[in-house]
Amino acid sequence: MTQTLYDTDFYAWTQQQSVLLQAEEFTEVDWKNLIEEIENMGRSEQRELESRLIVIVMHLLKLQYQPSRRSRSWTITLQTQRVDLQRHLRKNPSLRAELAATIADIYPDVTKKASIETSVALSMFPVDCPWTAEQILDADWLPAQDANSIK
Repeated sequence: MTQTLYDTDFYAWTQQQSVLLQAEEFTEVDWKNLIEEIENMGRSEQRELESRLIVIVMHLLKLQYQPSRRSRSWTITLQTQRVDLQRHLRKNPSLRAELAATIADIYPDVTKKASIETSVALSMFPVDCPWTAEQILDADWLPAQDANSIK
């Protein structure tokens, strides 16, 4: 297999592709790898959305189900992630359409992780995320303490 600049020096390859595109040298562009990299960029933005939502939902669960262990650190992490996620969504507004589906997708894994981290039985958490995307993103909103919360 022949190695290309893409394989041996990715940064140099990006610069080369940029020059070729600006010069409209379309027949010289490495279209296969360029398309792959553009697709990867989109997946990266989606992964950041997922990652930030995982941290936010985890902290909301901890706040609701272990209110006695609430710490300044939890609150700071929650607020930081919310601010960073809002910034990410401003830069990538089409991801807003993915919020509900992404929350539904990550929630089962988040509850498993929350159960392990908090020692709260998995069965104590709702099967589906109890909060809307708007609540999750709202910097001023916190969940009510559940009547079944572990004290």
